Amino acid sequence: MRYAPTLDPAMVRSSDAPMPAAPAAAPAPSLGRRPLPAWIGAAGLAAGQGALALGLLLFLALPLAAILIKAVTDGNGDWAGLSVVAGIIGGDGFLAMVARSLAVGAVTTLLVVPCAYGFAYGLTRTRLPGKGLLRTVALLPLLAPSLLPGIALVYLLGNQGLLKGLTGGATIYGFWGIVAGEAFYTFPHALMILLTGLALADGRLYDAARAMGAGPWRTFMTVTLPGTRYAVFSACCVVFTLTVTDFGVPKVVGGDYNVLAMEAYKAVVGQQNFPKGAAIGILLLLPALLTFALDRRLRARQGAQLSGRAQPYAAGADRRRDAAFLALAGVLAAFLLLIIGVAVWASFVKMWPYNLSMSLRSYDFDNMDGGGWLAWRNSLQLAFCTALAGTAVVFTGAWMMEKVPARGAMAQGLRGLLGMLALMPMAVPGLVLGLGYIFFFNSPMNPLNVLYGTMPLLVLCTVVHFYTSAHLTAATALNALDPEFEAASASLKVPRLTTFLRVTLPMCLPAALDVARYLFVSAMTTVSAVVFLYSPSTVLAAVAVLNMDDAGFIGPAAAMCTVIMASSAAAALALHLASRALVARSQAWRRPAAH
Repeated sequence: MRYAPTLDPAMVRSSDAPMPAAPAAAPAPSLGRRPLPAWIGAAGLAAGQGALALGLLLFLALPLAAILIKAVTDGNGDWAGLSVVAGIIGGDGFLAMVARSLAVGAVTTLLVVPCAYGFAYGLTRTRLPGKGLLRTVALLPLLAPSLLPGIALVYLLGNQGLLKGLTGGATIYGFWGIVAGEAFYTFPHALMILLTGLALADGRLYDAARAMGAGPWRTFMTVTLPGTRYAVFSACCVVFTLTVTDFGVPKVVGGDYNVLAMEAYKAVVGQQNFPKGAAIGILLLLPALLTFALDRRLRARQGAQLSGRAQPYAAGADRRRDAAFLALAGVLAAFLLLIIGVAVWASFVKMWPYNLSMSLRSYDFDNMDGGGWLAWRNSLQLAFCTALAGTAVVFTGAWMMEKVPARGAMAQGLRGLLGMLALMPMAVPGLVLGLGYIFFFNSPMNPLNVLYGTMPLLVLCTVVHFYTSAHLTAATALNALDPEFEAASASLKVPRLTTFLRVTLPMCLPAALDVARYLFVSAMTTVSAVVFLYSPSTVLAAVAVLNMDDAGFIGPAAAMCTVIMASSAAAALALHLASRALVARSQAWRRPAAH
């Protein structure tokens, strides 16, 4: 029988004390506050779920609907049907531009996913030395905006680049420059997915393979690769979608090699052609929706990879294998450090390429175009508000969906709607979401147009943009808790909200801080979703990098990238230390008891 602690200390007695005689009509002890009527709790839950659904409809579904409406209207707002989209598709060079975008996405995927797989395999399936350091280096690109690799490549292989002589006269501007920059940008995203897939391994399968005489290569092809095929496909989807929908790298090193994302940016910002931007946004949404649907279908078919009798996998000693993967990981880490190091070094160069002495001249942001130090302060405010409000909304929403039972057809229907809306942001590129916010919130007929250009709208857009990943993290942590916690609370008549605040949330504290760290860093580095939404008073650091590059201030652009990276790293480290301290204080039960 499980030990159930009582809430009344007076009921605790010594095992040697005599049992007192119970009075005939003794009242039952009170187990806490008087419970609220059941209808109040049900109404509160419905109100909470309804508010979350309304928020996602208002700040996700309706902006996407606004893109659809704008794509079928002409410049005067009159109905044009599919003629606008047909005219853009039939325009000179448009299909060639689509082919270029697909080619960049395909080549980047074919380059990044195998490299990330080898890196992840070395971290999880070998005895590689320095795994923690290598993993940290591999995730550093997450701290930088997507324009940083483009800027670094200009300094390395541009017309006056450090390594220009090694290219034989070839230029970095164009196809291969975009591929190299996107490879840097997407590598950590693929690595995180593949690390998760390779971390799940049943050691019994490898023991059986060795017992049957299978060599390392055959074991890999028959056991390891089939077991990670869904992670590989997910990584391919993520890399391809991020590459096709990103305009940061093509903006810096694309040159005359125009792609769809860059064309959408120029149509809105440069040409003020909003129907064309909407039509291209719809086209950019199609590959993302297709890959998302395929990924969800394959995940639904995926069974459990680990059973209750699974044994942990332990890599055996193999010096040649470890040396080979160390070489691979070292080369990839060196490439990432080279890109980051060149960008940081260039930010301190006084005047490239004529005066290479060190100076803080590029950090004098207030005396150049772009937004000044105000942009950095705005990004810190955006990141802090996004992390705080986003974590609260995400965890509360995930708790209502995962831990509170849905009774009745209406409640189940609302939960199904929430589940669909919570996964939608993963299939919507940031550029498309930003376009939707322009068309929806900048409309004079919308009473919410007062939010356009303000910090609250930037916070809402950023939370919605990164909602799915944060929601999945929270849902995973909540599902790992034993349902008996809620059952015990219900038997003691404790309100669900009290259980959530005093039991569930403290136990999920590490995951909550992980969500806060993810949202903070993402808000500091994002540019695609907010590039259309800022005003002169709410300009952001990542947008300032874009503006500086437009004005020809590439050194200050590198300096702002460095500031963004340093700020993101400091916040991530602070949240990591806070997580360790809070977990040690509030979850002492996790530590083994001293004997």
